[in-house]
Amino acid sequence: MKKGKSMFVLVLGLTAGIFFGMASSFAASDMIQVKGSDSEVNLVQRLAEVFMKKNPGVNIAVTGGGSGTGIAALINKKTDIANSSRDMSGKEIEAAKQAGVNPIGVAFATDGISVIVHPDNPVKKLTMEQVGKIFKGDIANWKEVGGPDMAVSLYGRQSNSGTYVFFREFVVKADYSRNKKAMNGNAQIVEAVQRDKAGIGYVAVGYVVDVKGNVKPGLQLVAVAKDAQSEAVTPDKMENVMSGKYPISRPLYQFVNGKPSGKLAEFIKFELSPEGQQIVREMGFFPVQDKWMEFNKKQGVI
Repeated sequence: MKKGKSMFVLVLGLTAGIFFGMASSFAASDMIQVKGSDSEVNLVQRLAEVFMKKNPGVNIAVTGGGSGTGIAALINKKTDIANSSRDMSGKEIEAAKQAGVNPIGVAFATDGISVIVHPDNPVKKLTMEQVGKIFKGDIANWKEVGGPDMAVSLYGRQSNSGTYVFFREFVVKADYSRNKKAMNGNAQIVEAVQRDKAGIGYVAVGYVVDVKGNVKPGLQLVAVAKDAQSEAVTPDKMENVMSGKYPISRPLYQFVNGKPSGKLAEFIKFELSPEGQQIVREMGFFPVQDKWMEFNKKQGVI
């Protein structure tokens, strides 16, 4: 009797273990972790909300922390998607391969990095070269670019930010000034410039411009020209960014480990669908440019 009872308990225990193991497996397959870019976090949260509503039972957790944080999590196999507002570096790709991770990039939106100042600042336009000189400290007073006799107050991101890296390499082309204040996110830069008449910062367009092209109160967009011979334009108009006329534009990336499948693949395809791209617009960003949609096709994600 005791032997039979023991066998029954053993079988019951094994059955329960198999059941809960299967349940855990099913739960894991319908749970998508997304980590990384602060510039992308609000946009991807909104995309995730709509996708989950259309797909009951799917759970998508979206957190920020910076592009570098998301890429590190992908390399360490701690996330399904790494949001990144910059491309992966060669060093990161090599680290991923050594960890058995095959990073595949997807461009799912377009951003126009916006240079912002206080509305009381009379400086309305700058060249790319002038913006770079301001952020590396070569131009330290607003009077040097036609503004008041007032020391420039710099606001930017922390080094784990993809925007920090992109802006440094594409615009500043040198180390940032030591006087640049490192902020945790786009929202903090916006708030700082709103309070500082001498302030200047750089943020993702979705944090300062809505779908109608309205700029957030208390801010002024600086029109930026490629060079002294080019027209200075702002990123609040979609045609300026999509055509490349606005010079500080970039694709917004997501990186995954290998070709996605299942719900992960469905979510990425949803982001790139007409419905997903409309949400991108509603959140103040711009659709994927044609050349980057072709890139996605070559990656095999659509």
